[in-house]
Amino acid sequence: MTAPLVIGWSGELVVALTLISMFMIIIVSDINYMLIPDKILIWFAGIFLLERIFWPLSPWWDSLLGAITGFTLLLIIALVSKGGMGGGDIKLYAVIGLVLGFKLALLSFFLSTLFGAVIGGLAILFKIVQRRQPIPFGPFIAAGTLTAYYWGSELIDLYLSFLQKGF
Repeated sequence: MTAPLVIGWSGELVVALTLISMFMIIIVSDINYMLIPDKILIWFAGIFLLERIFWPLSPWWDSLLGAITGFTLLLIIALVSKGGMGGGDIKLYAVIGLVLGFKLALLSFFLSTLFGAVIGGLAILFKIVQRRQPIPFGPFIAAGTLTAYYWGSELIDLYLSFLQKGF
């Protein structure tokens, strides 16, 4: 298991294990039913809210800003794409923003989209799925979010160092 190795044995490990538990449920539900249930999101939102009270991000309001940003970003995408993004994905990103905060929620969305585009493109290329066939986004959200959660700060620092030095 990666969480204790990356996070260490701290209170934040509880948050990491809760996040992994939520994603296990969401991945199964999204793959089987193309649905991310509101009951699951509400339940975990309450748990994460309590966990962020005990183990807050710094600054403390980063969780709130992340939740608002995650929700708003995906809502705008859903409205612009006229249904290309489901309501479960929108609400899930509010929960993810609560856990990760502003910067890591944005990175999570970028990575999730990148993973989904690459794997979806390969699936179309190898005729595993057809063009315009819906693909569950939940597994890619899980992969992007866990990557951002574990290594997001390092990825952001690496990106900023490339910007300073030039590619």
